[in-house]
Amino acid sequence: MSTLVQISDTHFGTERPDVVSALSELIISMRPDLVILSGDVTQRARRSQFDAARRFIDGYGRPTLVIPGNHDVPLLNVFARIFDPFGGFRRVFGANLEPGHTDDALLVIGVNTVRAHRHKNGEVSDAQIERVSQRLREATADQLRVVVTHQPVHVIREKDVENLLINHERAIAAWAAAGADLVLGGHIHLPYVRPLNTEKRALSSELWSVQAGTALSTRIREGISNSFNVIRHDPTTDRSTCVVEQWDYNEANGRFDPGGKTTVPLQRHSGMPSSAGLQT
Repeated sequence: MSTLVQISDTHFGTERPDVVSALSELIISMRPDLVILSGDVTQRARRSQFDAARRFIDGYGRPTLVIPGNHDVPLLNVFARIFDPFGGFRRVFGANLEPGHTDDALLVIGVNTVRAHRHKNGEVSDAQIERVSQRLREATADQLRVVVTHQPVHVIREKDVENLLINHERAIAAWAAAGADLVLGGHIHLPYVRPLNTEKRALSSELWSVQAGTALSTRIREGISNSFNVIRHDPTTDRSTCVVEQWDYNEANGRFDPGGKTTVPLQRHSGMPSSAGLQT
């Protein structure tokens, strides 16, 4: 059984200390194969905020793949924004802004969708789409194939359309054709799991959008609690599905409790139609 933990939009600088402790303790107990932090690590790309994020990751001690979000580029320091927008991120997480992870059961590909000149909106280039597609085509049959962006490739509210990743439709079509299973994202602080293969798109293979809420920040929107996702996949017993669990922070007991669970059919493994997940 492979276990992925997806956290997003931690926004260090606005973190809730009790929530930080609760999440760290839970990750330690879960011992996931990989933690994915899908951007907006900090609130204002300040040194102290990146350092706090590093301490958090070091505290739970599991392999972690981190990509930048738009908040991880300086907003007020115009000089740094122009000449070294990812300097703070690189200092803490290394030079590679598009890290990956591979093992016998997992292929995870990070994509840097942040463009310093755009401030908020993200973009994926044709070159990035092809690079990811090539990596996906090299995957083995047992690997769950996951692409990670910051901005979403799919939204469920009209007001979030402006937050869609630029060039997302081209990316969706190419990554589905190359065999991707999931596209993980954040940015809008709204957790959900949705199929991307619709009648309008008619993708060549099934592909699912998995969005995470804000894991640690006070920047909760519309009363949606802090949350994160757990993704489980066991190719030794069932290549045809993975399970996405949403864990929500419980203000009453001060811990994260399991919430909704979606069983995601993987058509590339099973050959079965999968127009909707099985909600429990």
